[in-house]
Amino acid sequence: MSGTTAEPLGGPDPSTTARWLQRHRPDLHPAYLRELPAARAAILHRLTTAFTREQITAPAGHTDPAALLRAMGHDPFAVEVDNSVANLALARATQPRPDGGPPAITRPTPPHWEQLVVDGHPLHPGCRTRSGMTTQDVLAYAPEHRTVVDLVQVEVPADRWHTTGAGLPPLLHLHPWQAARHPGLRVVGTRRARPLMSLRTLAPLDDPSTHLKTAIDAQLTSAVRTVSPAAVENGPTLTGFLAGLTDDMVVLREYAAGAVRTDGRPDRRLAVVHRQAPPPEAIPVAALSAPSPADGAPIATEAVRLAYGGDPRPFLADLTRLLVTGPLALLERGIGLEAHGQNTLVSLDRGRPATLYYRDVGGIRIDPARLPDPPPLHGDIAAVDPSEPETTLLAALTVVLGQLVGTLAAATGTPPPELWGAAARTAGDPLTRRDTLPVKATTSMRLAADPLEPRWAYVPNPLAEHR
Repeated sequence: MSGTTAEPLGGPDPSTTARWLQRHRPDLHPAYLRELPAARAAILHRLTTAFTREQITAPAGHTDPAALLRAMGHDPFAVEVDNSVANLALARATQPRPDGGPPAITRPTPPHWEQLVVDGHPLHPGCRTRSGMTTQDVLAYAPEHRTVVDLVQVEVPADRWHTTGAGLPPLLHLHPWQAARHPGLRVVGTRRARPLMSLRTLAPLDDPSTHLKTAIDAQLTSAVRTVSPAAVENGPTLTGFLAGLTDDMVVLREYAAGAVRTDGRPDRRLAVVHRQAPPPEAIPVAALSAPSPADGAPIATEAVRLAYGGDPRPFLADLTRLLVTGPLALLERGIGLEAHGQNTLVSLDRGRPATLYYRDVGGIRIDPARLPDPPPLHGDIAAVDPSEPETTLLAALTVVLGQLVGTLAAATGTPPPELWGAAARTAGDPLTRRDTLPVKATTSMRLAADPLEPRWAYVPNPLAEHR
């Protein structure tokens, strides 16, 4: 699926999106124009705070983030950021009004939590970048537009099929956007599925027990989301291994994966991972900051009102304890989870944090020297530096806690230092003992020659003030 308007390399910019909507979706055009200034300001804020955090010198006085990047000579990243502005405005323009119903966390049939997240990554200026996709594609496939798509089923010759874990028959599930870019495949069926927060991971409507992580050649936020041969090998082995190491959280198993062999090797463009789905009441931590379909207030405030008498401080203390206990126990074994708001989910028992779920081992780091019998590790999961596991985990938790504090402070009027103090009571070592905490330097990475090489910034630790 593609748009009919010629679009710049990387994806439509704000003006191109406006023209396309005016011609093809006039019902959305006025709302998009209304949302555009706030979306541009939100992306500019992410960019300029990243410059400060990552110690990047930039000229002052710009009100447009892409223009600022072009003035610095960073045209490719400017294209990505322009696309992020356009897609953020589009996301906000299509959101339904609150329905006035009961709190979302008390409904017998919970909403589709993953599709409530409108603004994407809380710090990344490319939070809504969809490079390679047209405006029509974004409306059709992006989760923030609450869509359902037709997964394509492709029959693969048995001698070209590579599978791991429990094993899959030679039937590849392919994202429809990807299928359109690989003609000549033997399509034998389709399945209706709902895109999750990552867009390329989908929940089939006919099987609530499974999520499918598919491959697409589009850049979402900061990386092209194919499924590497390492992911095909690591997923079933590592998730099973991690699940056996902890009782403090539920590791969602990647029970099987498969890929088409091209030139004798698993093809990252034609691959899929089958993952255990969380229960329907499990809420991605990022979605706690998303607007409730009931009243538009953050989902987290429903729990605060229901179980904590409106006081966010004990809620945050209980949630922090849940978020850190299992991951820190694994860190003691040399395993650093990438426990950010998309990979971690929580269930709430009448508003109180009850169970932590973790998914996706692609970004974790493991120090094999600290494990007595580590499984085979493919790709870059094995840490080169023994500090990598701790840095990986703390960087993710820093963003998660920062977003929660910001959300609760804005929604309840509670001073942020009081919220950080509540989190510090249960955060434990090593979060509270450090004077600074790491954050992934995503903007520096986008400006670097190798944009996938991890880089880190270090920020003052607001938890340390309360140790």
